[in-house]
Amino acid sequence: DYKPGEEQLLLKLQNGNVHYLVQSSSDLPPLGNPDILEGENDLTALSFLHEPAVLHNLRVRFLDYSSIYTYCGIVLVAINPYDQLPIYGEEVIDAYSGQDMADMEPHIFSVAEEAYRTMIREERNQSIIISGESGSGKTVSAKFTMRYFAVVGGAAQQTSVEERVLASNPIMESIGNAKTTRNDNSSRFGKYIEIGFGRKGDIIRANMRTYLLEKSRVVFQASSERNYHIFYQLCAAREQPEMRSLKLEPPEYFRYTKQGGEMQIPGTDDLSDLERTRNAFTILGVQPEQQMELFRILSAVLHLGNVNIQASGRSSDRSYIDAEDRSLAVFSKLLGVERAQMAHWLCSRRLAVGGEMLVKPMTGQQALEARDALAKHIYGQLFTWTVRRLNSALQSQKGKAKSFIGVLDIYGFETFDQNSFEQFCINYANEKLQQQFNRHVFHLEQEEYVREELAWNRIEFSDNQECISLIEGPLGIFDLLDEECRMPKGSDENWARKLYDHHLTSKPNPHFQKPRMTNNAFIVFHFADTVQYECSGFLDKNRDTVFEELINILKASQVDLVAELFQQLGGAPSVANGSVRSGKRASREHKLTPVGCWRPSVSVQQIMKILTLYTPHSDLDEKVSINFIRSVQVLQPPQLLMDVRRVFPVTFPYSPPTALSAEELVIPDSLKISFLRKA
Repeated sequence: DYKPGEEQLLLKLQNGNVHYLVQSSSDLPPLGNPDILEGENDLTALSFLHEPAVLHNLRVRFLDYSSIYTYCGIVLVAINPYDQLPIYGEEVIDAYSGQDMADMEPHIFSVAEEAYRTMIREERNQSIIISGESGSGKTVSAKFTMRYFAVVGGAAQQTSVEERVLASNPIMESIGNAKTTRNDNSSRFGKYIEIGFGRKGDIIRANMRTYLLEKSRVVFQASSERNYHIFYQLCAAREQPEMRSLKLEPPEYFRYTKQGGEMQIPGTDDLSDLERTRNAFTILGVQPEQQMELFRILSAVLHLGNVNIQASGRSSDRSYIDAEDRSLAVFSKLLGVERAQMAHWLCSRRLAVGGEMLVKPMTGQQALEARDALAKHIYGQLFTWTVRRLNSALQSQKGKAKSFIGVLDIYGFETFDQNSFEQFCINYANEKLQQQFNRHVFHLEQEEYVREELAWNRIEFSDNQECISLIEGPLGIFDLLDEECRMPKGSDENWARKLYDHHLTSKPNPHFQKPRMTNNAFIVFHFADTVQYECSGFLDKNRDTVFEELINILKASQVDLVAELFQQLGGAPSVANGSVRSGKRASREHKLTPVGCWRPSVSVQQIMKILTLYTPHSDLDEKVSINFIRSVQVLQPPQLLMDVRRVFPVTFPYSPPTALSAEELVIPDSLKISFLRKA
């Protein structure tokens, strides 16, 4: 009953009436959907598609209908219930197998089935992208997707290939997942899994690529967080006979596992999880002897963190390790390296001066950083070796795969109380994914409408290229970071000043801001949120320096697996494991390039290439390109589109096949419609 010009509007809400002040028509609240659409299982069917309507519909489905899944066209929106639900058994898989998405209630199995059927029917590779914020359930969704493919793509009983595909999950969770403040089982790396299928739709092979392993977690955990699960699993098994030689103690004993103050996760049994991990290794063909070599290296990392480095000299410009240091003795024995050499080169480094090689002692702080860098590097090499070993086991002798489905499970956008280099790289990767989404769902589709001369109102969407240029462009954040790392006395403080000078004073960027209360942080206005990053530690994490002398000691190890992990570093550098910088600097120290360690530029480009090659799991022409865009193009104000869009994961469209002329059509005789043939 509102009339233009009135200053009050009576809103009738579920919990009572509210008088709403209206100064102009732009102040009017968004319209609600009719009751008949309450709890609709597809958001694109709503009469009014704006953020309040989306959130209300999701709330109704979750609380009133006990449904965690809702469609938005081809996109499946999932709300994490933080509970085990009985909706993923084999009887549910059987119910969704062979069914069309439109005929079934929203479910992760429906998305997987649509991808599988489209791959078989159209003989086109498919991709499923699982995205969301930290703790939203991405890893669990990826596991259920893989389980569905293993069942429908297998025989009556799982073959060795399907069994191995599922066995890779507990292994990757143990070495790549950890407890964070938002999630007890947070993936601290991104992964892309290709599942290859044969002509009959059976699984032939699988392959995994990993991105952005958070190596800094090995040596530091924030309050209420844990290190990677595998460390706590090994500590829990310390009393088992075969584990006693590892000299493990409770996690409270080790510096690398006690910093967060969280030793146990409620409802989790680390000892049982280790048994699950060991069984998975066995299924994948890793023999018990080699498993123990893995555990020896992981235990050695824990002991390395307890090595006591002490300062010495008049101005504490030197450091040393006591000859009787128990932790160093255990570390050296487990890795089969010479203890005296390790003690010396943890506290010293070799310099080339005037053609001569000099040994320079390091300060206590420098030696601690060298110790932590070595621990991170050992773990990173072991992680890479494990992924390579899994991929070898996921191949089969059944022949070449005819087509495949890719499942991308990558970090969601992250913002914490303290954000550092890792969150910056993760959010940069998400900016690139968002740009890809914008380009395909909005930019390319609207270009198609223009070519077809359709009468419609153009949708203005937020282009995040300016934010991406701030990060990766010339004299951008990464560029200035690399420049400061090359400076002999480069520091986080100097880098922060350069950021302020360039992006606030010289060429102000609307996506960059300086916090009021500190001179050692910066703010970036990302597509999803505004995030403040602390500059402290950026340079060290970007350099990720490991000195060559320490690498040489590990190369000479008496343990076969340890020597194998580091022998490859002596040859040509590889992207996966970094490279040795050229020039005089390389003659005295071994460095991992930023791309090889944590910088995501190469990884992001690889992901972009993958996603542009493969089709989505459904028909965009019907479900997104026309219906979805037409339903949202009438929204006012246009920012609401941005709010709605960023709630959902990303899928990417493909160019439809060119139309066939009647002369090119071939009608099979089995259809018995030969009377339709052209005379």
